[in-house]
Amino acid sequence: MMEHTAVGEDQAMSDLRDKHRMDRESLTLTSQPFKTLALFVLAIGQSIRSTCSCVLKEGSRLKFLVPLLGATCVLLLVTDGPHEKHMQELLWYARFGLWWVILGVASSIGLGSGLHTFVLYLGPHIALFTMKAVQCGRVDLKSAPYDTILLKRRPSWLEKDCLEFGPPIYQETIPFSKILHEVHLEAVLWGIGTALGELPPYFISRAGYNK
Repeated sequence: MMEHTAVGEDQAMSDLRDKHRMDRESLTLTSQPFKTLALFVLAIGQSIRSTCSCVLKEGSRLKFLVPLLGATCVLLLVTDGPHEKHMQELLWYARFGLWWVILGVASSIGLGSGLHTFVLYLGPHIALFTMKAVQCGRVDLKSAPYDTILLKRRPSWLEKDCLEFGPPIYQETIPFSKILHEVHLEAVLWGIGTALGELPPYFISRAGYNK
């Protein structure tokens, strides 16, 4: 009798797992947009709560360091002085990093439209830089590492004449490693964004499985 009961429970659990698997496979942004977004918000909320709980429990020093650091940054931004130039440079680096990471996330998520930001942004940026470098015979075109395609901003080197950079350094071909060195940072940031973009589907699937 107990064996029949155990077999029945195993069969019920197997059927329940199959049902959950089918529900996850049919859960897409195009077929069930509201449910998908609701589970996405729920998963992000759970992740934020668990992160904050972990920080509050194990990182008591952060309770004081984070507000202090935030207040210091705000004070440096609103006051004038010799530090202003460095703060502006830091902001440009922050915009640069956020831009490429967000593009990576958008490419990974797609938002149901098949949007792929490598084709729209990163690929053309690398192609334009490579063509400009070959045309000018040198790779030191950027005025700074963040001198790339950004939101409402074109790279400064795109419209410049090659004479403004100086005589060609490479007369024939430019080594691949030299071009890679100039564009690898934005490519790595974009790649990090694509990895981060895979986390929401994971959290949604985990939330659906646990539920």
